Amino acid sequence: MKLMYRLMLTFFTIIIILLVILSVSFVQVTNNTLYHNTWNQLKSYSDSLVQDSIRYDPANRSFEGFATDSLQTNASLLTRQHVHFAIYDTAQRQIYASNGFTSTITKDQWNKLKDGEVLCTKVTMAKFDHQVADTKTPEMTEVLKPYFYKGKMVAVVSIATLISTIKENMHQIVLNLLVAFVIAALLTLAVSYFLARSITQRIERLQKATHEVARGNYNVQVATEGKDEINDLAQSFNTMTKSLEESRQEIHRQEERRRQFMADAAHEMRTPLTTINGILEGLEYDVIPEEDKQHSIQLMQNETRRLIRLVNDNLDYEKIRTNQISMERKVFDAAAVLANLQEQLSKKARAQGDCIELDVTSELRVYADYDRFVQIMFNITQNAIQFTQNGLIKIQGRKVADGSQFKVTDNGIGMTKDQLANIWERYYKADRSRMNTKYGESGLGLAIVHQLVLLHGGKVTVESKYGKGTTFTVFFPDRDHAPHGTGKTSSKEKN
Repeated sequence: MKLMYRLMLTFFTIIIILLVILSVSFVQVTNNTLYHNTWNQLKSYSDSLVQDSIRYDPANRSFEGFATDSLQTNASLLTRQHVHFAIYDTAQRQIYASNGFTSTITKDQWNKLKDGEVLCTKVTMAKFDHQVADTKTPEMTEVLKPYFYKGKMVAVVSIATLISTIKENMHQIVLNLLVAFVIAALLTLAVSYFLARSITQRIERLQKATHEVARGNYNVQVATEGKDEINDLAQSFNTMTKSLEESRQEIHRQEERRRQFMADAAHEMRTPLTTINGILEGLEYDVIPEEDKQHSIQLMQNETRRLIRLVNDNLDYEKIRTNQISMERKVFDAAAVLANLQEQLSKKARAQGDCIELDVTSELRVYADYDRFVQIMFNITQNAIQFTQNGLIKIQGRKVADGSQFKVTDNGIGMTKDQLANIWERYYKADRSRMNTKYGESGLGLAIVHQLVLLHGGKVTVESKYGKGTTFTVFFPDRDHAPHGTGKTSSKEKN
């Protein structure tokens, strides 16, 4: 069974059950109300006929009895309304009965009447004079009411009316209620349909959207309305599809960069391998002059180192990405490290026509892994050299609140906003025209920098203006503010 029909059945069943309960309760209340109204009316009739027919002796102020003519007059009037009565004395003898009406009063009832209690019965089988009544034992509702004079019971009036009138009224009420019930059931069916439809339509929209997602269309959103669970589900669905679309775009972007990287890596490897192979063939066939052999060997060594750097960069990035590196963080003098770095890269800088300037406070203490700190600053500085010609590269180091801060500034080609947005992505190269240089061949240098700084609990940012230069800022936290236990093994700390 479809959800819509199950919901309709649920709504319809609940409402019908409520209607049945209300109807039964209404019938019961109405039935009781009719009986109580009838009893109150009978009590009123009883009081009226007693007041009209009772007689007292004015001399000794005692009860004498009832006037027969007055009782007959009242009996004639009440008979037209299907009301009959009988009067009993204190000895339970019948004094008067209209139309031969006879009531049976039990001993228990008589005792209650002596105590002044008024008795009302819903159904009683009364006896009539067969010449007056159509039936000898009609069903009647009766009121037994005692009357007292000077604290003593002087008479009991039994007054009753046929319950057929009450039943006719109840029958008409039930008939009207049945018609109303049928109309209400039809309205309930219509309301249940619209309620179920309003819910299933929203679910159908979600179902159609999931089919679109199954076909690979993640760029789909479901309208949200209301504040119920279906709306929460729709919002979660929209969040899911948005994340899936972003993931697909990211996967596509990474796949494109991976393909480009493979092409770049193959090209970069082919060049040194071709060079090495050519030199080896020359040495094998002795076609290289003796005076050029040493230079050829040095050329093979340089090309071999280039291949090793390319492979190491990829291995390093994978280890960092999968959190498989261990770090030995300690406090050391960053000024001495940066001085060595300046000296090491000065030859490469001069080849580009660049000058490296060092501005670091003496004995600048930094808390980091020594080798990784060197790798971070080396890659950033090497990147500045790669994209700067005939310019100035400035390395600064300062002690700041909660840590140490380093800046590498160049006045090279700079980067656009789009390039800045992707600078930390692996395989990304800001300047495609320089991808064949021997610096930063893999496009992983800055991605490695970013991951290593994060493992230190630090922060690296970049500011750049196209055509004017770039500034990298790296922050390393002090021992008290640095995270512990990063990497595959717990970090070792040394003073």
